[in-house]
This record gives sequence, structure tokens and C-alpha cells, in this order.
Amino acid sequence: MLLIRLYIFSILFYSTLNDIPKDKSIFISPLKIPEFLSSNFGELRIDHFHSGLDIKTQGVTGKEVVAAAEGYIYRIGVSPTGFGNVLFIKHPNGYSTVYGHLEKFAPKIEEYVKARQYEKKSFTIVLWPTKDEFPFRQGELIAYSGNSGGSGGPHLHFEIRKSENEKPINPLLFDLGIVDNIKPIIDMIAIYPINRHSLINKRNSVKKINVSGSHGAYFIPPENEISVSGMAGFGIKTYDILDDSPNRVGVYSIELSIDSISIYKYIMDGFSFAESRYINCHIDYESFMRENIYIERMFVLPGDRLSVYKYVSNRGIFNFNDGKTHKAEIVVTDVYNNKSSLSFRIKSQPEKILSDPDLTHPDVTVMPYNRSNKFTSENIMVNIPSGALYDTLNFSFKKENGTKDMLSDIFYVHNKFTPVQKSYKLSIKPRRVPAGQESKMLIVQLDDDLKKIATTSTWDEGYLSADVLSFGRYFVGIDTIAPYITANGLVSGANLTGQREIKIRIKDDLSGIKSYEPTIDGKWALFEYDQKYEMLIYKFDETRMTKGTKHELSLKVTDNKNNTSIYSTTFTW
Repeated sequence: MLLIRLYIFSILFYSTLNDIPKDKSIFISPLKIPEFLSSNFGELRIDHFHSGLDIKTQGVTGKEVVAAAEGYIYRIGVSPTGFGNVLFIKHPNGYSTVYGHLEKFAPKIEEYVKARQYEKKSFTIVLWPTKDEFPFRQGELIAYSGNSGGSGGPHLHFEIRKSENEKPINPLLFDLGIVDNIKPIIDMIAIYPINRHSLINKRNSVKKINVSGSHGAYFIPPENEISVSGMAGFGIKTYDILDDSPNRVGVYSIELSIDSISIYKYIMDGFSFAESRYINCHIDYESFMRENIYIERMFVLPGDRLSVYKYVSNRGIFNFNDGKTHKAEIVVTDVYNNKSSLSFRIKSQPEKILSDPDLTHPDVTVMPYNRSNKFTSENIMVNIPSGALYDTLNFSFKKENGTKDMLSDIFYVHNKFTPVQKSYKLSIKPRRVPAGQESKMLIVQLDDDLKKIATTSTWDEGYLSADVLSFGRYFVGIDTIAPYITANGLVSGANLTGQREIKIRIKDDLSGIKSYEPTIDGKWALFEYDQKYEMLIYKFDETRMTKGTKHELSLKVTDNKNNTSIYSTTFTW
């Protein structure tokens, strides 16, 4: 039975992906300019691994984007968030490519998309053309680079996926013309006690050590002697740099050996979107939240289901209990096989057996990671499903009085330093309900800087309930304020002859914009929504408007609590 369990465990968690392509020359660069990266595949982000390459576009938009290989467009997306304007191409070689944050599409695609936006009266749209509608040869123009969607600056997001399952794989496994002769950088290691009996330098707490060295050879300064008693795991802060690009990007592989025996190996050649959120347990989440640094664990938490671990022995955990000195070596590589290594020694100390902690404290509830868990207290219920926790949790809770504009106490649901893999149900009973305004009430998360983050909330037997994706501070609030509409100097009767566009700013203070309905001369008009700048943009279209005449513009904006604002004006164009 034990052998069967170990076999199943290895299949589920540590299966080796066969993502190395046989032909590395089947794709060309999607840009006609020199190719430099600001981000690479698998780069560490909160809540996800980066699923492609971010290719620089010389700080501007409008660079020509070409098909990386022969194929046909099978999906087109337009959105104020995410990839923004995006194209998906399927290739006969078994792969698909993705081109995101585009400014605009090639003319025949742009015309096709615009016609369907007007047909559906929606800026946001997803389209699925047939394979015969938009075939392209390798190197043929498909779009122009931009800064649309959730982009933080002009660039092209480029992905290569396996067509059969839409799983992104590392584009740098192909020859795209990227040059890298620089070895990865190792900044820091961390040593973690696995349980309360473990001691790192005689303390039951994480030990972080800055390392020294350069050009692939790293070491721990001699004054940093390491002694460990009991079970311990290791972490590393490391990154890569590409030639001619100062941006710090992710590394390709990490391997940890103790006494020349490998106990952990990670390779970032591909992953599925369904597992990407497991990054929150692959990294030391608390160190990121407290110090804004990424430390990658070289041991695996019990609830971690990532497939990028190619080999792991005993979850990467080593028991230092024999009184001997052990040699540890960490080898970090990039996808071009530039290697850096760090070697150091660990003195094993006999394990001290400490008394178990008192977990019967009223403010602590033990929640096993491998089952559903429930917590209830006055006016609050927390239901955490199985699979949401990465490790057994000593759940803590407290509350304090809310302010006069809050409709409940402030509830501290554990703390923000512990991540969850999937949403849990949070239910709060308000202390009062303003007459006739039940539909305007919602659960709100309170950030450290007192920023209010709205949730999608519903009533359930006197409680407001929401599915939330993080621990932290929550209270019941209310949103009765309509969105703001700012016309950016557009006054009634304005003469806009010769201008190319209209810009109108829309903003909501709490629940967020749900919809906007623009018309010009009583007909729906295509206003593009740039959510990061809270801006609606209408580009004048003489095929849909008569030039040199007076026009009427109307805009209705509704938030997620159905508060509505209406703006109307006239102009000449």
C-alpha cells in the first residue's frame, strides 16, 4: 500500500514534462526590431507564473507584429483588462502562439472585429473565426504592438502553447534570436524550520543569509556559520539577466543537493494555467508581503500541486540529526545553460524535543490542509474548502469596532501573510441594515493603506456572503454613490472639427464599473475602455457619422451596485 501511495504521489506531483521541442527553428521573432526582453517565461508574479515573453518595443506603440509561423487565427479578444487586444494563431506544427497588449489588428482583422463590436454593442468581445477566414504565412503582418489591457507599458506579450491542451511552454526553448551569455545571480538563501522541534542556529525561526560572489561562483561569508537541528528546508533568492537588457528575469532551473545527492530539482519548461496559482506556495509568500522579495522554496509544501518539480526526495526536506557536517550545493541555470552555483556547509546538531504548543488557545483553530474547515464566531462564518490551504494552518481570528460609516465590526480573518489556492466563503452579519438599501451593501476588504477592496456579495439568511481569495481584514460596507463621469474639457456645443477622438474619464469609488452605454445621435457608439487609465475613447468614424454637423452624445455608466450616472452633451464634428 505504501509503494502504491508513493507511486501515485510521484505521478500527481512530480511528473516530468516532455516540453523540449525537437525542432527549435520552427518559429521566428514576432517583431521586426531587435528582440530584447523585459520579462521571460515562468517569471515570478503574485498569483501566477508569467506565461510568455514580454518583448520590448523601444518604448513606443505601433511596431509591426508578424506571425511567428504559418497558421490561422482561431481566437480574437478585446478587453479593458488582461491581454487587452489579443490574437491567437494555431499552427500545423502542433503549437499555437499568442500576441497580447496590441494597439490594433491588421486592417482586415480590425474591420472584422469592429463590425462585430457594433453588432453586439460591446467593446469587450471574444471571437472565434473559422480556420479559412484569417490564414497567415510566416512573417506576414497580423497587428501592431501596443499597451492595451493590463499592460504596464508598451510591449508585446508573446506565448507559445501546445495546441492540444492550451498549455504554455517556454518560448526560449526555440531559437527566437535572444542572446544570453550572463550567468544567473544568486542573492540570498533562506533556511526554514519544518516544525517547532527544528532549530536553525539554535532558533525556531527562518534564517536568511546574503551570499557573496559573482560570475557563477557564490559562497556564504565565513562569519555566517550554519547549524541545524531537526527537519529543515531551503529557499533561494535568484534571478537572471539577459545580454543588452538590464531587466531581472526568472531562472530556468534550480537544483539542491546534500552530500552530492540531489533532493530537489525544478525546471521551468511549461505549466498549465490551472496550476499557475500554486506559485503562492512555491515562493515564500510572507517574505514577499513583508519585504517585497521573491524567495523560491526548494522544498514542497504538502498542498503544492505544481508540475515543474522534476525530482523531489522527501519533499526536499532534510533531517539534520546525526551530528555530522553536511555539504549543500545549489545550482541555478538559465535556459541557455549558463550556470551559477553556491556551496556551503551545515553542521547538524542533535534534535531537541520541545514541548508541544498549546493549541487550545481560544484565538487559534488548527485547520488541516487536506480537508474542508469551518470557523464560526459572533456575526461571522468562514468556510474553507478542501484544497484551499497549502499546509496545516493555525488559524487566528480577532475583531475590533468598525468606524461609524461601517455596518459591522472589522474582522481579522487570519492574516494577509498566508495565501490560499482557491476561494473560501466568508459570511458576515451586519449590525444594522439601512432601510431599503440591502442591495447596496457588500463585504469590503480593508488593505494596509486603508484602501477598500469590494467583493461580489450576496445575502444568505441574514448574512452577507462572498467568495474571497485572501485572508485579511473585512467589514460590511455600503455603496450608494454613483460613478463619476469627467468630460475632460468637453463642453456643450464644442467644435471638435479636425480632432481625431473624444476622451471621457469614468471612475467608481468602491464596487467598480459594471457597464457603460454610449450613444451618438441615438445610436450605440464604440467607445474603447482603457481601464488602467479609467478612460473611454471614441475615435471619430466618418463611415458612421456625418462630418460638419452637430451631434448629440449620451453616456450612461453603472457600477456593480446599480448606482447610475448619465452624461449628455452636444458637439460639432
